[in-house]
Amino acid sequence: KTCAINPSFLIEIVQSGALFKTLGEDGFSSFSLALNQCTTEAQLDKAVRQFRNKNMIRIMWRDLNRIATMRQTTSELSQFADAVIHSTATYHYRELEKIYGTPMGAESGLAQPFMVLGMGKLGASELNVSSDIDLIFTYPESGETVLASATSASIPATSHSPRSISNQEFFIKLGQKLIKSLDTVTADGFVFRVDMRLRPYGQSGSLALSFAGMEDYYQNQGRDWERYAMIKARTVAMVGGDIEYAKRMRVQLRNLLQPFTYRQYIDFSAIESLREMKGLIARQVQRKGMHLDVKLGEGGIREIEFVVQVFQLIRGGRDARLRKRQVMKLLPLLEQEGYLPAGAGSSLMTAYEFLRNTEHALQAYQDRQTQALPTDELGQLRLAWVMGFADWDAFIAALDSHRQCVNHEFRAVIAAPDSVNTLDNQALAVWQSVWEASSTLQKVTPEDIQNLLVGHSISDADALLKQLQQLRENRAITNMQASSRTRLDAFIPRVLLALEVRENSEELTHSGENVLSLTATFKRIVPIVESIARRSAYLVLLLENPTALQQLVKLCAASPWIADQLTRYPALLDELLSPARLYAPPDKATLRDELRLEVLRLTWDDLEGHMETLRYFRSAHALRVAASELSGTLPLMKVSDYLTFIAEVILEHVLQLSWEYMIERHGRPTRANGTLADSPDFIIIGYGKLGGIELGHGSDLDLVFIHNTDSSLQTVGLPSVGLPSVGLPSSGLLTPSASTTSSPEGRQGVIDNITFYTRLGQRIIHIISTQTISGKLYEVDMRLRPSGNSGMLVSSLEAFAHYQQNAAWTWEHQALVRARAVAGSAELAGAFATVRKQILQREPDAEKLRKDVTDMRHKMRAQLGSATKLNAQHQVVFNVKQDVGGIVDIEFMVQYAALAWAYKAPDIVQYTDNIRILEALEEAGLLPADSVAQLIAAYKAYRSTGHRLALQQQEAVLTGENHFVTEREQVTRLWQTLIDYDVPLQQ
Repeated sequence: KTCAINPSFLIEIVQSGALFKTLGEDGFSSFSLALNQCTTEAQLDKAVRQFRNKNMIRIMWRDLNRIATMRQTTSELSQFADAVIHSTATYHYRELEKIYGTPMGAESGLAQPFMVLGMGKLGASELNVSSDIDLIFTYPESGETVLASATSASIPATSHSPRSISNQEFFIKLGQKLIKSLDTVTADGFVFRVDMRLRPYGQSGSLALSFAGMEDYYQNQGRDWERYAMIKARTVAMVGGDIEYAKRMRVQLRNLLQPFTYRQYIDFSAIESLREMKGLIARQVQRKGMHLDVKLGEGGIREIEFVVQVFQLIRGGRDARLRKRQVMKLLPLLEQEGYLPAGAGSSLMTAYEFLRNTEHALQAYQDRQTQALPTDELGQLRLAWVMGFADWDAFIAALDSHRQCVNHEFRAVIAAPDSVNTLDNQALAVWQSVWEASSTLQKVTPEDIQNLLVGHSISDADALLKQLQQLRENRAITNMQASSRTRLDAFIPRVLLALEVRENSEELTHSGENVLSLTATFKRIVPIVESIARRSAYLVLLLENPTALQQLVKLCAASPWIADQLTRYPALLDELLSPARLYAPPDKATLRDELRLEVLRLTWDDLEGHMETLRYFRSAHALRVAASELSGTLPLMKVSDYLTFIAEVILEHVLQLSWEYMIERHGRPTRANGTLADSPDFIIIGYGKLGGIELGHGSDLDLVFIHNTDSSLQTVGLPSVGLPSVGLPSSGLLTPSASTTSSPEGRQGVIDNITFYTRLGQRIIHIISTQTISGKLYEVDMRLRPSGNSGMLVSSLEAFAHYQQNAAWTWEHQALVRARAVAGSAELAGAFATVRKQILQREPDAEKLRKDVTDMRHKMRAQLGSATKLNAQHQVVFNVKQDVGGIVDIEFMVQYAALAWAYKAPDIVQYTDNIRILEALEEAGLLPADSVAQLIAAYKAYRSTGHRLALQQQEAVLTGENHFVTEREQVTRLWQTLIDYDVPLQQ
């Protein structure tokens, strides 16, 4: 295609002889000289793209015709990337210097170099033919730029007045310029897709950090996956300043990062991380259907890289030879030093070269970043021919052979110790006897079970026998293949053993209740076994990981909700591999990082992939929070924080996903100043439990959508070009055209801004609430928007404010107390917060407010409270949420107080959660300290009970006369004191 557009390129590289030789680093010197002649940014961008196109013709042609080896191809691509980054950065450094002066170190007084770390394949000098380049920007010292003399003839006239700025601001501008020159798609194409997400703090972090900032981050906040990434880090460009000083700084940077990457001891803790990565790979293969992917699929490139990285992390602190970056250099060393069996290193090298050549052949066709094998006949024949095979069958046979070899070595490295010999023989005999009885018609009695399990506590041998027999007769079990049956026969005795050990330990749950008996717990596990019977890979997971099996028994004993989740979504069993991860929920920033890594391989137009990934992400973290709450490692308030953070991170991603979908089809909305929106002028408002940071297990999301766009304007359509992979910066660093795609649907035409944002809101709801094989993300309730179900799906901020000021009911102002922006434009979120405060801080009609709140509470109690005082067994019934003295009474008191007094104490509506509002009311002297303490204590106790009941799959209804007697009396008394019922609510 490139040759068809520019046939002169092919003629030039043939006549010059470049097509028939390896250029090497010196071969790109002419390119650097040519760029130095550019006088405008447009010239630079055109020149670098044309040079890229010429070289990709040459490199791909040589690679596909096997004139160059795989290592030569990846090396040339990496050298080309180095040259492009260095030359382009040099140009922009020089141009910015004219405007802002030279960045000088505050301590050294020396000109500061701009240093670019290449990560991943670029860092390892192993770029493929359609790689992203992962970069990190840094510089040695903070300080400010110093302008040259105003009379200096070296400073040409510019459109900007020279001014001094901080070094960080200078290097951020330089980084933005560099990304734009490389990443932007123009008529001449692009150079490299640039990915900055590996930098400290990810997308939320500064584009450039000083050495001090880098050191602080990696010492205090660096994560395990960043250790893996840093193994391949390499300084690919140093621009500006004295070259000798820059070289010293390069060494200093390497020394700074090395302690984070490599431990100074044999780091066997890496084994735990290894098991987590095993779970990630298995999850991707099983859950995302990636068996056709030569990189991430079983026996693929990633498994070879993983084998190498494991030894680097475990022993790289002691053995500096293992700190090399290239796989092909490390594999012979690993075999030589006995880390890999004899012959394994060379076999993996051969497989690696074959897989990388396959990857290049896949990507060279249409210059696409893909590792998936073709499924169409023509594509298969094309690939087989390029790889030197007569037909697809011959190619696939060779590929399968290599992948089997890779997977064998991969499993040998990560396999868990085999604990078959530690099984209790009696537990094994129980299952064998039950199974054999079905074929020999022998009758196994409870007494037989009791005798076989001598010395163990069996609370109900008869019930256990019936469960085992029912499991044996289950159709999913009887239809299992022989290999799967073998795994089941090994698995069931281990479950019985784990159950016996747990019962005899007399362990208590966090709530203080005795754990279930062996038979009751086994009853919860049976559906999980039936669910995974046809997917026996999960049996293997539990067989190979005794820790995971222990966690399965523990959690199923503690909660039927968890057992049900694992039955519905067996992929969640992966989460049991690491108790440290399971019982240590991450903060919001880490959640963002985890989600970013989950969607790293997806493009924005892969809606199904995103929806399934988001649903798994939510389910996995819901499991973690439930496990942490049951174990007592996560207190009530942190439980709600964690559940809220999960929803917020998901909503942020859903908004971005919907935005990319809309701009691909309709272009970008036009702003009042004539520019195109580079990010949504749109926010998602969370109401209720989401707004109050009080989400519980299974909570739905009360949402309102607000935009801030000019309704008289419309979108500007964009030409269809290649869609960037997920996570590439789409705000400020890319031109609008870089976020569109040539999807089958293509552009659908220009629409007005209001329609654009309305459809954006519809898209968000669709992604969240569509039922997929993995369920829904959340139930969404939009009834709190202005005018409820009859109102516009998306309101302007102005319309929202007008409605709240002039038409909203009191209950809508009550809801506004707990409303806050949870995703979208930071600027618009600030404007919404201002509107919210203006509404809430108005002086109310006190009597009307009191009456409206009272009437609404009576109505809710009548509709949602306990229908009778006694249940069918003549026991007293208390609905923790809706009945008198319960949660809603406390919430209504908080909302009433906020609306009644915010006009004279504005700070009480600064926050949206009930507890901090109560604390603010106390601080303002509006409620007595003892009353606030009673309300907070009751509120926490009620919510904790509600969470516990949810995990037991029970409604928030208690029976008996002795539940929360004191709390209910206190809440009711405070209600009557604060709101002053004319007719007190009856108990």
